[in-house]
Amino acid sequence: MDALERIKKQVTENPVIIYMKGTPDFPQCGFSARAIEALKKCGVEFAYVNIYEDEEIYRALPKFANWPTFPQLYVKGELIGGCDITLDLFQSGELQKMLKEAASAKA
Repeated sequence: MDALERIKKQVTENPVIIYMKGTPDFPQCGFSARAIEALKKCGVEFAYVNIYEDEEIYRALPKFANWPTFPQLYVKGELIGGCDITLDLFQSGELQKMLKEAASAKA
């Protein structure tokens, strides 16, 4: 399975997934850290992929959704955006709604 197929499978199988630099417990850039902080405050389970641990994903992900930077947050298979969009949605309360809806759809 090539990297683009693996990404498609990951975003399809996980209602909420973030592609980030590092891990939720040890983010390796400020943007990933801020996005993870917002996700954790929403109180909904999410999956993550550390792009530093998979070079094929790291190279293929910008092509997958035509989004050049990291982190990248996907909810129900759709790219939501990076750090700034995630934080804006969190501050407006929209992120919490989106994530709760995605989590309940999984159940």
